[in-house]
Amino acid sequence: MSTAAMAGREPWYRSLNANQWKTMIASNIGWMFDGYEAFALILTVGVALHQLLEPSQFPQIPAFAGTVIGITLLGWGIGGFIGGVLADYIGRRRTMIFAILAYSLTTGLSAFAWDWVSFALLRFVVGVAIGSEWATGASITAEAWPDDARGKGAGLMQCGLGIGFFLASFVWLFVSGYGPGAWRIMFLIGIVPALFALWLRTGVSESDKWEHANEKRKSARAKKKSGAKLSDEDHALTRFTAADLFVDPEIRRRTIVAFLMSLTTTVAWWGISTWVAPFIAAAAGKAGLPPQTWAAYAGMSYNIGAIIGYFGLGYLADKYGRKPIVMIFFAGSLIMTPVLYMWTSDLHMLVLMAGLNGLFTLGQYSWMAVWLPEIFPTRSRATGMAFVFNAPRFIAFLGPLFAGLLIAQLGGFSKVAVAFSFIYILGFVMTLFLPETKGKPLPA
Repeated sequence: MSTAAMAGREPWYRSLNANQWKTMIASNIGWMFDGYEAFALILTVGVALHQLLEPSQFPQIPAFAGTVIGITLLGWGIGGFIGGVLADYIGRRRTMIFAILAYSLTTGLSAFAWDWVSFALLRFVVGVAIGSEWATGASITAEAWPDDARGKGAGLMQCGLGIGFFLASFVWLFVSGYGPGAWRIMFLIGIVPALFALWLRTGVSESDKWEHANEKRKSARAKKKSGAKLSDEDHALTRFTAADLFVDPEIRRRTIVAFLMSLTTTVAWWGISTWVAPFIAAAAGKAGLPPQTWAAYAGMSYNIGAIIGYFGLGYLADKYGRKPIVMIFFAGSLIMTPVLYMWTSDLHMLVLMAGLNGLFTLGQYSWMAVWLPEIFPTRSRATGMAFVFNAPRFIAFLGPLFAGLLIAQLGGFSKVAVAFSFIYILGFVMTLFLPETKGKPLPA
């Protein structure tokens, strides 16, 4: 049998070198810590507000919770865009180190909030720090992994969020018993990722593709400074990366389509799925069972499903193409929302349905890690990914605000969740307008 034939039969994971694995693992762990910080807030915000609000304000806790989550999301959007731009100018690895240090320290600070306003402001700062990590990790993984396995690498990287969510749920299962101030312990634990940033300094190499593009950018700038005539490529390299997204007609079209798809994923998740744990906790309370314990069960189930969805989307996208698989995930999310919130009443089945819901609604986030690196050139890849991933948060942060207010007014989660779910139709339709990139090299 020929060497080529043997290589064709070799499992995909055996073709990867040590640096490619280390790059993906580092990105996965960075995103895992992001997930812990985000889901720790979702799990504990109600408990924290019971300690930070006056008893007379307790009936409005869903509205206050929505406000805190929404403000965190707004900070995430701002930080994400800044981080993407920095990653294109100073490097993927360096930006990731700064991001991890920043969100570790700010998460620890949020444990010292003294009222709900200080809590919201501190969470805004955490959001700014958290947001700057994703685009760096997703872009460096995409640039390191081979074309025929890039979707799998992106899916594995994206699994970090679900692992972090699961880890937060697992920790909360034990920490929640430490009284009214248990939420502060959750955030103090969030300081731990700072230690990981030290390993990143020597354990992971910078992206070769970024270094090549950075050298070309320096050369183009030098030409411009000397007054030499610039080629079209040189002009593109000297433009501010954010402006580059909207000058070229094809890049602009892809940016707008991907933004609308990301808007779907983001608005729906923050407007619907952030309420999965409180929804099941409320159902447990009505049944006379400990709400926080069942919230932890729901969180773990939801995130086991999400982890399967993350890698599943990447694996299937490499096998069948980006477009059909992403459309299936949008359709599955639309269907699973009423299944969870309206058509299931048994508590144990609710926990199971939370897992299936997580597979589609949170697992679908992998489409961005898989597809976005393949539609932007290296010179502005992290900026483009950061814009698409984070810009919707400037709109999506209103989701938890309105959902929290509606839940407080209507006295339940179900109708609000189903109403928000119709936005999945937008994502389903927009998927048709992005190019299929399965197995193709990254744009230079």
